[in-house]
Amino acid sequence: MALPRGRSKGVRMFRGGMLRRWWAKLRAIGGDDRGMTTAEYAVGTLAACALAAVLYKVVTSGPVQALLRSTLERAINVQF
Repeated sequence: MALPRGRSKGVRMFRGGMLRRWWAKLRAIGGDDRGMTTAEYAVGTLAACALAAVLYKVVTSGPVQALLRSTLERAINVQF
């Protein structure tokens, strides 16, 4: 089958349904991996809690509190 000028092989594959059949076959082989399993949720939750604990420790440390306090005081005392 000759292609019109400017058309690629991909266009012919799509029009003929070959690409659609190839994609359906590829999806069938891969199985259904949508979503997370319970173990993945547990690991994700644990990682989120660990990150929250680290951020809490950083924000409540002395130097960071002093920096936040000085920044807030400068913002409040800005002359308009």
